[in-house]
Amino acid sequence: MHFGPNNNPRLSIGPRNQVMVDAAGKVHLLDDLDEFRATVGPRTWNAVNKLADELREKKVKIGFFSSTPQGGGVALMRHALIRFLTALDVDVAWYVPNPSPSVFRTTKNNHNILQGVASPDLRLTQEAKDGFDAWILKNGLRWTAEGGPLAPGGVDIAFIDDPQMPGLIPLIKKIRPELPIVYRSHIEIRSDLVHVPGSPQEEVWQYLWKNIKLADLFISHPVSKFVPSDVPVEKLCLLGAATDWLDGLNKELDPWDSQYYMGEFRSLCAREKMSELRWPQRDYIVQIARFDPAKGIPNVIDSYYKFRELLHEKSPELSEEEHPQLLLCGHGAVDDPDASIIYDQVMQLINSEPYKKYVKDIIVMRLPPSDQRAPQCAHGQLTHRPPALHARRLRSQSFRSPPRRQAVIASRTGGIPLQIVDGKSGYLTTPGDNEAVAGHLYDLYTDEGLYRTMSTYARTHVSDEVSTVGNAAAWLYLAVMYTRGIKIKPNGAWLNDLLRQETGEEYVQDEPRLPRGGLQMQG
Repeated sequence: MHFGPNNNPRLSIGPRNQVMVDAAGKVHLLDDLDEFRATVGPRTWNAVNKLADELREKKVKIGFFSSTPQGGGVALMRHALIRFLTALDVDVAWYVPNPSPSVFRTTKNNHNILQGVASPDLRLTQEAKDGFDAWILKNGLRWTAEGGPLAPGGVDIAFIDDPQMPGLIPLIKKIRPELPIVYRSHIEIRSDLVHVPGSPQEEVWQYLWKNIKLADLFISHPVSKFVPSDVPVEKLCLLGAATDWLDGLNKELDPWDSQYYMGEFRSLCAREKMSELRWPQRDYIVQIARFDPAKGIPNVIDSYYKFRELLHEKSPELSEEEHPQLLLCGHGAVDDPDASIIYDQVMQLINSEPYKKYVKDIIVMRLPPSDQRAPQCAHGQLTHRPPALHARRLRSQSFRSPPRRQAVIASRTGGIPLQIVDGKSGYLTTPGDNEAVAGHLYDLYTDEGLYRTMSTYARTHVSDEVSTVGNAAAWLYLAVMYTRGIKIKPNGAWLNDLLRQETGEEYVQDEPRLPRGGLQMQG
């Protein structure tokens, strides 16, 4: 069955706002664990099972807390993770708060400020802080009340995601001071700005840090500049983003299924009075990302324009119908109020000079939360500043699974360089260098041998760390260590290295893994 991680028929919210993944287990994406086993190497699989065995024996209960059950990378990863851990018979639950539009406006502002993409005059007001605090308190009291997941007798370890939820940490510490709490930061934090006195970044970070610092551990993307210098290195560890090789975002579709879902996509385009995607008669280039100010969508449009001009100049034998189209699409997130604003700005841009020359070949779509409508057959993918998941999930599958044959062109920013080997699995460019992007698009589109070589390299050089199974191993390791009573001090180590060492399943020569680098803290 071709269900995706966020399809509405499979999403339900249970008591105390628990996310009931796969409709509380009534819908089964996979038949057995052998499907997961086939996506990773034997050493990764052995490590996961050693850790899971100990947690089952001790009857350890794990709780995840994040802001939304659908939309965005965290929700994507959590659906897959909960599905896999449940199949392993690990006691795990995932909780989300009641949504609040006003609070989500505040959290989105905070997100944009920390990333350095907000207007310089945008500030976190006292009124916004008060509303944010009241929202966390209301939801937290539900979870810390008798019988709740954070009350005595509830979860044995709590994992809290991103800057929407750190207000839970002092509430938990008040009720259960002994409960291990791990904070996971998935977002880019401009560490060069959060310590500038009086800056909007400093104001937001200090407001959040007063709660985050109470956690036992701080997990960050493996990019040193994402980590503010006041995070103690002994409490810091690194973990990359992940994707699920078995859900609808990645697995191969047979021609009938692909045609069906592309038909669904065309119906959505027609309903929105959007230009028609002409596949399979024409190839297309795609960026899949939320409509967010950090995603570089104007750069993508400008790069596409320059690419089309290059085709006219250097390949005049190609007709307009042989030029690829551009598809910009992504899902909306419950906690993201910017999406409609950015969508409108994109529509205005493609209808302005000089881009309106190709406006009929640019398809801009906000998709409902059904991953099968995400493009299945793009010739190449553009990505500028998306979460790592987006740059990888459509580029390739695990080298043990069927590949998605797509090349990626990305900006050399954030965690993207961890995912793409420049010149081998794609191209990395300087942010804003749209001419370079256009040149790489031209090379990939006109040189089939180059395109296939890059696709093959991408397919055969993907680490288990970015899979659901490899990601699950990291969480299982932390649950094992803390329930043993061990307060780990990772000193900036990679979680995957620690868990492999602990389980005796160390990496072997030539086993793919994300590139390691020294962590140089920035102030």
